[in-house]
Amino acid sequence: MTIHPPLPTKPAVLIVDDEVGPRDALKVVLHPFCTIYCAENASMALDLLRKEPIDLITLDQKLPDRPGLELLQEIKFHYPAIEVVIITGYGSLKSAMEGIRHGAASYLLKPFNAHELTTLIQQTIEKKRRQDFLRRYLRHSSDLWGPPEQRILAWQTLQSEYLSPSLPSHEHTAAISSQDDMGLLPLFSDILEATDRQLLNHSSRVSFHATLMAARLNLTLGDQKALALGAFLHDIGKASLPHYRFADDQVLPSREPVLCREHPVSGARMIESLGLPPEVGQIIAAHHERWDGQGYPLGLQGTEIPLLARIVGMAQLFDHVTADAPGRSPLSVEQAIQQISNPLAMQFDPQLLELFIDVVKESTASIPTMTAAPAA
Repeated sequence: MTIHPPLPTKPAVLIVDDEVGPRDALKVVLHPFCTIYCAENASMALDLLRKEPIDLITLDQKLPDRPGLELLQEIKFHYPAIEVVIITGYGSLKSAMEGIRHGAASYLLKPFNAHELTTLIQQTIEKKRRQDFLRRYLRHSSDLWGPPEQRILAWQTLQSEYLSPSLPSHEHTAAISSQDDMGLLPLFSDILEATDRQLLNHSSRVSFHATLMAARLNLTLGDQKALALGAFLHDIGKASLPHYRFADDQVLPSREPVLCREHPVSGARMIESLGLPPEVGQIIAAHHERWDGQGYPLGLQGTEIPLLARIVGMAQLFDHVTADAPGRSPLSVEQAIQQISNPLAMQFDPQLLELFIDVVKESTASIPTMTAAPAA
Protein backbone atom coordinates (compact mmCIF):
# COMPACT_ATOMS: atom_id res chain seq x y z
CA MET A 1 0.00 0.00 0.00
CA THR A 2 1.31 3.43 -0.93
CA ILE A 3 0.89 6.10 1.70
CA HIS A 4 1.42 9.45 0.06
CA PRO A 5 2.70 12.18 2.38
CA PRO A 6 0.50 15.26 2.63
CA LEU A 7 1.52 18.36 0.74
CA PRO A 8 3.95 20.45 2.80
CA THR A 9 2.31 23.34 4.65
CA LYS A 10 3.65 25.93 7.02
CA PRO A 11 4.23 24.20 10.36
CA ALA A 12 2.19 25.44 13.31
CA VAL A 13 4.42 26.46 16.22
CA LEU A 14 3.17 27.21 19.72
CA ILE A 15 5.46 29.50 21.75
CA VAL A 16 5.00 28.95 25.50
CA ASP A 17 6.77 31.65 27.50
CA ASP A 18 5.56 34.05 30.19
CA GLU A 19 8.00 36.82 29.20
CA VAL A 20 7.01 39.22 26.42
CA GLY A 21 10.57 39.82 25.17
CA PRO A 22 11.49 36.20 24.39
CA ARG A 23 8.01 35.53 22.94
CA ASP A 24 8.34 38.48 20.55
CA ALA A 25 11.89 37.48 19.59
CA LEU A 26 10.76 33.95 18.77
CA LYS A 27 7.81 35.27 16.77
CA VAL A 28 10.08 37.53 14.68
CA VAL A 29 12.54 34.72 13.91
CA LEU A 30 9.98 31.97 13.19
CA HIS A 31 7.16 33.93 11.54
CA PRO A 32 8.56 33.76 7.95
CA PHE A 33 8.21 29.96 7.75
CA CYS A 34 5.79 29.05 10.57
CA THR A 35 2.23 29.79 11.68
CA ILE A 36 2.69 31.15 15.19
CA TYR A 37 0.54 30.73 18.31
CA CYS A 38 1.50 32.05 21.74
CA ALA A 39 0.70 31.11 25.34
CA GLU A 40 1.81 32.85 28.52
CA ASN A 41 1.34 29.86 30.80
CA ALA A 42 0.64 26.13 30.90
CA SER A 43 -3.13 26.53 31.13
CA MET A 44 -3.28 28.67 27.99
CA ALA A 45 -0.99 26.23 26.19
CA LEU A 46 -3.19 23.22 26.94
CA ASP A 47 -6.28 25.17 25.89
CA LEU A 48 -4.67 25.99 22.54
CA LEU A 49 -3.61 22.39 22.03
CA ARG A 50 -7.22 21.30 22.37
CA LYS A 51 -8.25 23.76 19.64
CA GLU A 52 -5.40 23.95 17.13
CA PRO A 53 -3.33 21.34 15.23
CA ILE A 54 0.14 22.18 16.55
CA ASP A 55 3.30 20.65 15.05
CA LEU A 56 5.96 21.98 17.42
CA ILE A 57 6.14 23.73 20.78
CA THR A 58 8.92 25.95 22.08
CA LEU A 59 8.66 25.60 25.84
CA ASP A 60 10.10 27.77 28.59
CA GLN A 61 11.25 25.76 31.59
CA LYS A 62 9.84 28.22 34.16
CA LEU A 63 6.14 29.08 33.87
CA PRO A 64 3.96 30.97 36.38
CA ASP A 65 1.38 28.22 36.95
CA ARG A 66 3.47 25.01 36.80
CA PRO A 67 7.00 23.77 35.96
CA GLY A 68 7.78 23.50 32.25
CA LEU A 69 9.01 19.90 32.60
CA GLU A 70 5.71 18.92 34.20
CA LEU A 71 3.84 20.46 31.27
CA LEU A 72 6.18 18.67 28.87
CA GLN A 73 5.22 15.30 30.36
CA GLU A 74 1.52 16.05 29.99
CA ILE A 75 1.98 17.19 26.40
CA LYS A 76 3.94 14.09 25.41
CA PHE A 77 1.39 11.83 27.09
CA HIS A 78 -1.66 13.32 25.38
CA TYR A 79 -0.04 14.60 22.16
CA PRO A 80 2.95 12.31 21.52
CA ALA A 81 3.31 13.35 17.87
CA ILE A 82 3.97 17.01 18.77
CA GLU A 83 7.66 17.88 18.97
CA VAL A 84 8.87 20.04 21.85
CA VAL A 85 11.99 22.21 21.97
CA ILE A 86 12.87 23.58 25.41
CA ILE A 87 14.12 27.18 25.26
CA THR A 88 15.04 28.62 28.64
CA GLY A 89 17.37 30.89 30.51
CA TYR A 90 17.45 28.62 33.56
CA GLY A 91 19.17 25.65 31.99
CA SER A 92 21.71 23.12 33.16
CA LEU A 93 22.99 19.85 31.78
CA LYS A 94 20.85 17.97 34.30
CA SER A 95 17.66 19.79 33.33
CA ALA A 96 18.49 19.36 29.63
CA MET A 97 18.82 15.59 30.06
CA GLU A 98 15.64 15.54 32.13
CA GLY A 99 13.74 17.29 29.34
CA ILE A 100 15.06 14.96 26.65
CA ARG A 101 14.31 11.94 28.83
CA HIS A 102 10.68 13.06 28.98
CA GLY A 103 10.43 13.46 25.22
CA ALA A 104 11.78 16.88 24.27
CA ALA A 105 13.41 16.86 20.85
CA SER A 106 16.15 19.31 21.83
CA TYR A 107 17.22 22.05 24.18
CA LEU A 108 18.34 25.66 23.61
CA LEU A 109 19.50 28.28 26.11
CA LYS A 110 18.56 31.96 26.15
CA PRO A 111 19.80 34.22 24.74
CA PHE A 112 19.63 32.20 21.53
CA ASN A 113 21.28 32.78 18.20
CA ALA A 114 18.66 33.32 15.44
CA HIS A 115 20.45 31.11 12.90
CA GLU A 116 20.93 28.35 15.47
CA LEU A 117 17.26 28.57 16.41
CA THR A 118 15.92 28.42 12.85
CA THR A 119 18.20 25.51 11.98
CA LEU A 120 17.08 23.60 15.07
CA ILE A 121 13.37 24.26 14.45
CA GLN A 122 13.59 23.29 10.77
CA GLN A 123 15.48 20.08 11.57
CA THR A 124 12.90 19.19 14.21
CA ILE A 125 10.00 19.85 11.81
CA GLU A 126 11.70 17.66 9.18
CA LYS A 127 12.02 14.89 11.74
CA LYS A 128 8.33 15.25 12.63
CA ARG A 129 7.31 14.89 8.98
CA ARG A 130 9.29 11.65 8.68
CA GLN A 131 7.73 10.38 11.91
CA ASP A 132 4.21 11.34 10.78
CA PHE A 133 4.76 9.47 7.51
CA LEU A 134 5.86 6.35 9.37
CA ARG A 135 2.89 6.56 11.75
CA ARG A 136 0.51 6.67 8.80
CA TYR A 137 2.31 3.81 7.10
CA LEU A 138 2.35 1.58 10.18
CA ARG A 139 -1.32 2.34 10.84
CA HIS A 140 -2.50 1.54 7.32
CA SER A 141 -0.16 -1.22 6.12
CA SER A 142 -0.24 -4.52 7.99
CA ASP A 143 1.73 -6.11 5.14
CA LEU A 144 5.02 -5.52 6.99
CA TRP A 145 4.17 -8.49 9.22
CA GLY A 146 1.98 -10.35 6.70
CA PRO A 147 2.78 -13.21 4.27
CA PRO A 148 6.34 -13.26 2.79
CA GLU A 149 5.51 -11.84 -0.63
CA GLN A 150 3.53 -8.99 0.94
CA ARG A 151 6.33 -8.21 3.40
CA ILE A 152 8.92 -7.86 0.66
CA LEU A 153 6.75 -5.48 -1.32
CA ALA A 154 5.77 -3.53 1.82
CA TRP A 155 9.42 -2.97 2.83
CA GLN A 156 10.32 -1.92 -0.71
CA THR A 157 7.44 0.56 -0.74
CA LEU A 158 8.27 1.85 2.72
CA GLN A 159 11.93 2.44 1.95
CA SER A 160 11.13 4.02 -1.42
CA GLU A 161 8.66 6.48 0.10
CA TYR A 162 10.82 7.08 3.17
CA LEU A 163 13.60 8.18 0.83
CA SER A 164 11.23 10.10 -1.44
CA PRO A 165 12.14 13.71 -2.30
CA SER A 166 8.69 14.68 -0.97
CA LEU A 167 9.93 13.79 2.52
CA PRO A 168 12.74 15.80 4.13
CA SER A 169 16.13 14.21 3.63
CA HIS A 170 18.45 13.62 6.55
CA GLU A 171 22.03 12.61 7.05
CA HIS A 172 21.38 8.88 7.21
CA THR A 173 19.25 8.39 4.11
CA ALA A 174 22.09 7.50 1.76
CA ALA A 175 22.99 4.55 3.98
CA ILE A 176 19.51 3.09 4.24
CA SER A 177 19.28 1.89 0.68
CA SER A 178 22.55 -0.05 1.01
CA GLN A 179 20.65 -2.89 2.74
CA ASP A 180 23.59 -3.70 5.03
CA ASP A 181 22.62 -4.48 8.60
CA MET A 182 23.57 -1.17 10.18
CA GLY A 183 22.54 0.82 7.10
CA LEU A 184 18.94 0.04 8.02
CA LEU A 185 19.40 1.29 11.59
CA PRO A 186 18.16 4.87 10.97
CA LEU A 187 14.90 3.54 9.53
CA PHE A 188 14.51 1.08 12.40
CA SER A 189 15.16 3.90 14.88
CA ASP A 190 12.52 6.08 13.26
CA ILE A 191 10.01 3.20 13.29
CA LEU A 192 10.56 2.62 17.01
CA GLU A 193 10.30 6.33 17.77
CA ALA A 194 7.19 6.70 15.59
CA THR A 195 5.65 3.90 17.67
CA ASP A 196 6.65 5.52 20.99
CA ARG A 197 9.67 7.63 21.92
CA GLN A 198 10.04 5.70 25.19
CA LEU A 199 10.10 2.43 23.23
CA LEU A 200 13.13 3.76 21.33
CA ASN A 201 14.79 4.70 24.62
CA HIS A 202 14.04 1.25 26.08
CA SER A 203 15.43 -0.48 22.98
CA SER A 204 18.60 1.64 23.13
CA ARG A 205 19.24 0.78 26.77
CA VAL A 206 18.60 -2.93 26.22
CA SER A 207 21.14 -2.91 23.39
CA PHE A 208 23.58 -1.14 25.72
CA HIS A 209 23.19 -3.78 28.46
CA ALA A 210 23.44 -6.65 25.95
CA THR A 211 26.58 -5.19 24.37
CA LEU A 212 28.27 -5.09 27.77
CA MET A 213 27.48 -8.80 28.14
CA ALA A 214 28.96 -9.52 24.72
CA ALA A 215 32.29 -8.06 25.78
CA ARG A 216 32.41 -10.34 28.84
CA LEU A 217 31.43 -13.50 26.92
CA ASN A 218 34.12 -13.16 24.23
CA LEU A 219 31.54 -13.54 21.47
CA THR A 220 32.64 -13.50 17.85
CA LEU A 221 32.40 -10.18 16.03
CA GLY A 222 29.43 -11.51 14.05
CA ASP A 223 27.58 -12.52 17.21
CA GLN A 224 28.38 -9.19 18.88
CA LYS A 225 26.91 -7.35 15.91
CA ALA A 226 23.82 -9.57 15.81
CA LEU A 227 23.34 -9.18 19.57
CA ALA A 228 23.52 -5.37 19.45
CA LEU A 229 21.08 -5.18 16.53
CA GLY A 230 18.74 -7.90 17.80
CA ALA A 231 18.60 -6.27 21.24
CA PHE A 232 17.78 -2.94 19.64
CA LEU A 233 15.01 -4.55 17.54
CA HIS A 234 13.67 -6.98 20.14
CA ASP A 235 10.37 -5.08 20.52
CA ILE A 236 9.93 -3.93 16.92
CA GLY A 237 6.85 -6.17 16.70
CA LYS A 238 5.07 -3.62 18.91
CA ALA A 239 4.99 -1.33 15.87
CA SER A 240 2.12 -3.57 14.73
CA LEU A 241 -0.06 -2.34 17.62
CA PRO A 242 -2.32 0.55 16.51
CA HIS A 243 -2.12 2.65 19.70
CA TYR A 244 0.89 1.33 21.57
CA ARG A 245 2.16 3.25 24.62
CA PHE A 246 5.28 2.26 26.52
CA ALA A 247 3.62 3.68 29.65
CA ASP A 248 0.83 1.08 29.29
CA ASP A 249 3.28 -1.80 28.82
CA GLN A 250 3.18 -2.82 32.46
CA VAL A 251 4.96 -5.74 34.08
CA LEU A 252 3.18 -8.45 36.10
CA PRO A 253 4.39 -9.70 39.49
CA SER A 254 5.85 -12.58 37.47
CA ARG A 255 7.96 -9.80 35.84
CA GLU A 256 6.55 -10.49 32.36
CA PRO A 257 5.28 -7.60 30.21
CA VAL A 258 1.66 -8.35 29.30
CA LEU A 259 0.55 -5.94 26.61
CA CYS A 260 1.03 -8.06 23.51
CA ARG A 261 2.20 -11.67 23.67
CA GLU A 262 2.18 -11.83 19.85
CA HIS A 263 4.83 -9.14 19.36
CA PRO A 264 7.84 -11.55 19.28
CA VAL A 265 6.31 -13.45 16.36
CA SER A 266 5.17 -10.26 14.61
CA GLY A 267 8.61 -8.71 15.00
CA ALA A 268 10.50 -11.76 13.75
CA ARG A 269 8.16 -12.00 10.78
CA MET A 270 8.52 -8.29 10.13
CA ILE A 271 12.32 -8.35 9.60
CA GLU A 272 12.48 -11.81 7.99
CA SER A 273 12.79 -10.54 4.41
CA LEU A 274 15.51 -7.95 5.08
CA GLY A 275 18.51 -10.27 4.85
CA LEU A 276 19.63 -9.68 8.43
CA PRO A 277 21.66 -12.35 10.28
CA PRO A 278 19.36 -15.20 11.39
CA GLU A 279 20.43 -14.60 15.01
CA VAL A 280 18.65 -11.23 14.93
CA GLY A 281 15.33 -12.93 14.15
CA GLN A 282 16.00 -15.54 16.85
CA ILE A 283 16.51 -12.81 19.44
CA ILE A 284 13.28 -11.06 18.48
CA ALA A 285 11.29 -14.30 18.45
CA ALA A 286 12.67 -15.79 21.69
CA HIS A 287 13.41 -12.90 24.06
CA HIS A 288 10.36 -13.78 26.20
CA GLU A 289 11.17 -17.50 26.49
CA ARG A 290 12.07 -18.64 30.03
CA TRP A 291 14.68 -21.03 31.35
CA ASP A 292 11.92 -23.02 33.11
CA GLY A 293 9.86 -23.35 29.91
CA GLN A 294 7.06 -21.05 31.09
CA GLY A 295 7.74 -18.30 28.56
CA TYR A 296 6.29 -17.53 25.13
CA PRO A 297 5.62 -17.86 22.22
CA LEU A 298 6.93 -21.47 21.98
CA GLY A 299 7.60 -22.46 25.59
CA LEU A 300 11.26 -23.23 24.90
CA GLN A 301 13.24 -24.50 27.89
CA GLY A 302 16.86 -24.25 29.02
CA THR A 303 19.42 -24.35 26.23
CA GLU A 304 16.65 -24.70 23.64
CA ILE A 305 16.54 -20.91 23.91
CA PRO A 306 19.23 -19.36 21.68
CA LEU A 307 22.12 -17.90 23.70
CA LEU A 308 21.73 -14.35 22.36
CA ALA A 309 18.00 -14.40 23.10
CA ARG A 310 18.74 -15.47 26.68
CA ILE A 311 20.99 -12.42 27.08
CA VAL A 312 18.39 -10.03 25.67
CA GLY A 313 15.67 -11.60 27.83
CA MET A 314 17.54 -10.57 30.96
CA ALA A 315 18.48 -7.14 29.62
CA GLN A 316 14.96 -6.22 28.53
CA LEU A 317 13.35 -7.27 31.81
CA PHE A 318 15.99 -5.44 33.86
CA ASP A 319 15.27 -2.25 31.89
CA HIS A 320 11.49 -2.68 32.12
CA VAL A 321 11.58 -2.74 35.91
CA THR A 322 14.19 0.04 36.28
CA ALA A 323 13.01 2.39 33.48
CA ASP A 324 12.34 5.86 34.86
CA ALA A 325 9.76 6.72 32.22
CA PRO A 326 6.38 8.52 32.38
CA GLY A 327 3.73 6.32 33.98
CA ARG A 328 6.31 4.06 35.63
CA SER A 329 7.33 3.38 39.23
CA PRO A 330 10.87 2.13 38.70
CA LEU A 331 12.81 -0.18 40.98
CA SER A 332 16.30 0.72 42.09
CA VAL A 333 19.15 -1.28 40.59
CA GLU A 334 19.50 -3.20 43.86
CA GLN A 335 15.77 -4.01 43.97
CA ALA A 336 15.82 -5.08 40.32
CA ILE A 337 18.75 -7.41 40.92
CA GLN A 338 16.87 -9.01 43.82
CA GLN A 339 13.81 -9.48 41.60
CA ILE A 340 15.54 -11.05 38.61
CA SER A 341 17.88 -13.21 40.72
CA ASN A 342 15.12 -14.84 42.77
CA PRO A 343 16.18 -18.53 42.82
CA LEU A 344 12.54 -19.64 42.92
CA ALA A 345 11.70 -17.92 39.64
CA MET A 346 14.00 -19.98 37.37
CA GLN A 347 13.38 -17.47 34.63
CA PHE A 348 16.94 -17.07 33.36
CA ASP A 349 20.03 -19.15 32.62
CA PRO A 350 21.71 -19.21 36.09
CA GLN A 351 25.28 -18.81 34.77
CA LEU A 352 24.35 -15.95 32.43
CA LEU A 353 22.33 -14.30 35.18
CA GLU A 354 25.30 -14.30 37.55
CA LEU A 355 27.43 -12.65 34.88
CA PHE A 356 24.69 -10.16 34.00
CA ILE A 357 24.39 -9.05 37.63
CA ASP A 358 28.15 -8.49 37.80
CA VAL A 359 28.03 -6.42 34.59
CA VAL A 360 25.10 -4.34 35.85
CA LYS A 361 26.81 -3.60 39.15
CA GLU A 362 29.99 -2.53 37.36
CA SER A 363 28.17 -0.30 34.88
CA THR A 364 25.59 1.34 37.18
CA ALA A 365 27.28 4.72 36.82
CA SER A 366 26.88 4.57 33.04
CA ILE A 367 23.22 3.52 32.89
CA PRO A 368 21.60 7.00 33.36
CA THR A 369 23.39 8.32 30.26
CA MET A 370 21.58 5.80 28.06
CA THR A 371 18.12 7.37 28.24
CA ALA A 372 18.01 9.21 24.96
CA ALA A 373 20.24 7.95 22.16
CA PRO A 374 20.29 4.64 20.25
CA ALA A 375 23.17 2.45 21.35
CA ALA A 376 23.07 -0.14 18.57
